[in-house]
Amino acid sequence: MKTFLRVGFTLALVMTLAFGANAQQYKTGIGFRGGVASGLTIKHFIKSDAAIEGILSTGFRHRGAVVTVLYEKHAPAFNAKGLQWYYGLGGHIGFYEGRYYYYYDKHRRDRYYDDNIVGFGIDGVLGLEYYIRDIPFTIGADIKPYINIPHGRGFWDSALHVRYVF
Repeated sequence: MKTFLRVGFTLALVMTLAFGANAQQYKTGIGFRGGVASGLTIKHFIKSDAAIEGILSTGFRHRGAVVTVLYEKHAPAFNAKGLQWYYGLGGHIGFYEGRYYYYYDKHRRDRYYDDNIVGFGIDGVLGLEYYIRDIPFTIGADIKPYINIPHGRGFWDSALHVRYVF
């Protein structure tokens, strides 16, 4: 767990120091995120280099839904027009039907709950996004590590996304 936090903090610090501000190329984007946690995503720029992203994902295996909100910083990537890095922090809250929610305890044993569960935690994100100016869409990929606070367990979530931007 300490290594997980150190890696996330180090990546955020390096990205903050390495990249300067960049004007956003769009104001708002709405689309689909497909990966470990799939669902709807909306991103809105609040400053030229900062955005708020909301993700509504469903967990079919766990029979639940998760709402994630992230504050993201954007910076140019590889001096390529339309390509941007983004990184940030945020949090999530999820609601699950317990009969489908499993996790490992510290002894690596499966646990089974027979009631409804509310989970919450801290999220990070590191991604790369490309803005296609000719058609108002972005495509991108990200890694979104998160820690569930009640259970103290970390996970790696990765996904691809497509957004219509305006």
